[in-house]
Amino acid sequence: MEISAGIRSSLAGRYASALFDLAAEAGSVTAVESDLDKLAAALAESADFSDLIANPEVSRADLGKAVAALAATMKLNTLTGNFLGVLAKNRRLSALPAMIRAFHSIAAAQRGEVTAEVASAHPLDKAQIASLQQKLKAREGRNVSIHTTVDPELLGGLVVTIGSKRIDSSIRTRLNSLAQAMKG
Repeated sequence: MEISAGIRSSLAGRYASALFDLAAEAGSVTAVESDLDKLAAALAESADFSDLIANPEVSRADLGKAVAALAATMKLNTLTGNFLGVLAKNRRLSALPAMIRAFHSIAAAQRGEVTAEVASAHPLDKAQIASLQQKLKAREGRNVSIHTTVDPELLGGLVVTIGSKRIDSSIRTRLNSLAQAMKG
């Protein structure tokens, strides 16, 4: 399995790598990955949840109780729930978003995939995502998993990031380039 040294050396990468190893040993990588997607969605939707994991004034015990209740409510895999408990105990919940990204990268590498982060001004429909996935697969020579985000500041177009490569075809960048060219 090819995992970049950057992922392995970061705090989030070390936790994500440990979680991946445990999930692989238990045969529950897919379940844990699904749980992490649920958690990422919850973080995006709930400012209270995002604030809770970053609040240093909340005690470790209270954080542990909160994540245990959250795991039960969201019906998360036991391994995922235990992982959240460890993060709460070690005061590492604030790094959860980075750990989720690192876990997805590790899982994708294990499957022989590469992950593309795609930002667009408007939500992409399934046909657009499928078309983009085919084009990126032809370019990269392997399967591409796409994670989309919406950034209205792009005005239009896409910004695709695959590893350290970035393809920026956004209108915002084109306008900025035009403005720089006009300045001389």
